[in-house]
Amino acid sequence: MSLDTIDKTNESIDEKIEKTEPPKTGTPWYVQTIGIVVAALILSVFIRVFVAEVFIVPSGSMLQTIQLGDRLVGEKITYHFTQPKAGDVITFKSPEDNSTILVKRVIATGGQTVTMQDGKVLVDGKALDEPYTAGKLSYPLDKTIVEGGLSYPYTVPEGYVWVMGDNRTNSLDSRYFGAVSVANITSHCLFIYWPFEDASTL
Repeated sequence: MSLDTIDKTNESIDEKIEKTEPPKTGTPWYVQTIGIVVAALILSVFIRVFVAEVFIVPSGSMLQTIQLGDRLVGEKITYHFTQPKAGDVITFKSPEDNSTILVKRVIATGGQTVTMQDGKVLVDGKALDEPYTAGKLSYPLDKTIVEGGLSYPYTVPEGYVWVMGDNRTNSLDSRYFGAVSVANITSHCLFIYWPFEDASTL
């Protein structure tokens, strides 16, 4: 057998091998799509649980600062490193129902005393300047769910905050359910993003 014949035979074998090899294909488009959707969902859940969340305000207890139906963004990182401070607007689990999230303003923190006098809130004996209440007066509520009731001046326990709604005449807040555990705070509210005319920082 000549070398030429051997070469032709080898070429014929190579052609047969190439023809019998299955075609190489990439990942099907639908598998890629499913992967993208799953990754996006995981990222979304991670952000909502650990970074930030959007809230729709269902009541008018924070008027005039936050309007009924406003959408706001609360971040969840800050309070892992620092404590809430007076003036912060926060979301937290309701003391009555942990599945309900409320939004209020921090008025006093652990160790401080709170009382109300002549329609004003006093913290450690000093009247607060509260332009966000739009002139509404602050008084203790007749009804409270705190066992044994609330008496003033009230000293906020360590690890707790005293919260109140800016709409003082229409807010069930610490005057009703007592101080809120810092452990039950879910976010520090940053800004209102919708509707556009209400957009502002908090």
